[in-house]
Amino acid sequence: MVTARTEDVDVRTEVVKASTRLFAAHGFDGTALQDVADAVGVSKPAVLHHFPSKEHIRRAVLDGILEHWQGTLPRLLLAATAGEGRFDAVFGELHRFFASDGDRARVVLREVLDRPAEARKILAGAVRPWVEAVAGYIRRGQEGGEHHADADAEAYVVHVLQLVLVAAAAAPVTSAPLGSSAKEARARYDRELSRIARASLFVPSPPAPKGRGKTRTKTR
Repeated sequence: MVTARTEDVDVRTEVVKASTRLFAAHGFDGTALQDVADAVGVSKPAVLHHFPSKEHIRRAVLDGILEHWQGTLPRLLLAATAGEGRFDAVFGELHRFFASDGDRARVVLREVLDRPAEARKILAGAVRPWVEAVAGYIRRGQEGGEHHADADAEAYVVHVLQLVLVAAAAAPVTSAPLGSSAKEARARYDRELSRIARASLFVPSPPAPKGRGKTRTKTR
């Protein structure tokens, strides 16, 4: 029946959502199947009906993050070869992806720390094409004198990705000293992250000559 199929899809989706939150907060090893079931509001057998094991849930969580990432990839690649504002387009898309849901960043970081060998394979397969594409854009900027000539294009992209990951994961805590309200603090936090990424890539524009643009007052 359609209703049953819809309910199945909803349970599966809610299990992945709840598991993402729980894995981000407690880690994969620190989360029990019963914790997932309780968070969704179903029985443990109901969870196992959709996922034969907790490992299957972990794979679904990671696949969900990677699918979302790969869904933005065409836009990122397009932005990397576009004209004016391409840096803002690429960095903005990357930042929004993780900042809009800090649990994504925390899950990725936990995987990196807890399962480094497997995380290397996942990141190399899913992220490397994007790194190479954006690095190509950086090299074109270096040839035109727009970007710092001594920048290692691929390493720059990886470092910026790491900055965004850590910033998104830690923002609720590390942005606290920056403002009287959480919103104000986060705004300052995010603006400075963007400035750092931009300043370490772009060659500063030379200052305009003194007096340029000023209209001289004619004397009689």
